[in-house]
Amino acid sequence: MGSQPPPPTPPPNAEDYSAAATLIPFPRRIPLLRGPIKATQSDDPSSGPYILAFKNPRAWAAAYESSKSQITSQCEAGSRIGCSISASSKCKPPWWKILLGISSKQDYSEREKCEEIEMRACFAAAKEKCGVFAKQRCASAFENARIEVNGLGLKLADRKDVFRLISGVCFVNKKSYGVGIWGIDKSWGEFRNNYEVTNIRGRDLLGFDEANSIEEYLRKNS
Repeated sequence: MGSQPPPPTPPPNAEDYSAAATLIPFPRRIPLLRGPIKATQSDDPSSGPYILAFKNPRAWAAAYESSKSQITSQCEAGSRIGCSISASSKCKPPWWKILLGISSKQDYSEREKCEEIEMRACFAAAKEKCGVFAKQRCASAFENARIEVNGLGLKLADRKDVFRLISGVCFVNKKSYGVGIWGIDKSWGEFRNNYEVTNIRGRDLLGFDEANSIEEYLRKNS
């Protein structure tokens, strides 16, 4: 019997063909905040047969809180930079001291204390404004956002209110219309099947009182 042939020598660049070098990892898929649902006759026909809607009010509320938090965080980060520049400008020594080069260590110590006070006052005011700004930026978008009817999780006590709500949405809030005249007082499913209601707007969750806000709704339903 002949001897076994020697094993082939690995190529000099074997590491270039290793699993670590040749496999491309992809980031984990980001879950969709909204999903497609069937459009109804009241929706804009140019949008196509499907529209995007949140699955339920909880998903809608969570997205609102997340968006508001991110906008607030970005606003505060920018405010820190702006307040830092403002504090440095307000507390710098007089121009003639810099020109003559007579600034003492005491001047630098006083400037440091001055900047801390100015920075604290400036950022406190900016932080409050950032919260208001974030609410204003999110309010319009989330009041107009759609929420899927299937995800409402209605209780028996809520149905009359929802009938009244959808009646107003479908019939342009005309007082002469209402679900009662259509003979539908038994179940939410009957109303939905007859009138093909697939979604409502975020503002519809806030009720008919214009003074209600998303923040008020979240406090009541937290």
